[in-house]
Amino acid sequence: MSFQPVFAQFWEKVKESIDNKTYAKLTLAKTIGDTELKNIYVRPVLNDGVFSLSITARYKTEEVESFHSLEEAFFVLAPYMNNPFLTALLFTTENDITFKLNKKRVGSIIEQAPTFKNASDVILEMKEKGI
Repeated sequence: MSFQPVFAQFWEKVKESIDNKTYAKLTLAKTIGDTELKNIYVRPVLNDGVFSLSITARYKTEEVESFHSLEEAFFVLAPYMNNPFLTALLFTTENDITFKLNKKRVGSIIEQAPTFKNASDVILEMKEKGI
């Protein structure tokens, strides 16, 4: 069984958290073995009032940042699941949502109490401006 449908459900939760203005941050972590790519961080940004996501890939020796729409970001991040990442962590003000792949590469979604009390600064700014 493929994990992609479960990751798509997880991504719906990411979109809901942005729509509901509860998004704090998203991190792809827990690599398989020792890889060049260590983490990917996804943060919202406003450039001239236009919402996009900053995707920062942290390697052993450098960081590479790119900017994408919400729709593009899914297609940028999805290939990194299972190669090399086993976990995606969505932090919202309502709860922490974790997408995990087990040893058999079956995906699951776990919800826990929130780590962050406040949404991302950009999300709060969007709320203020009604974007």
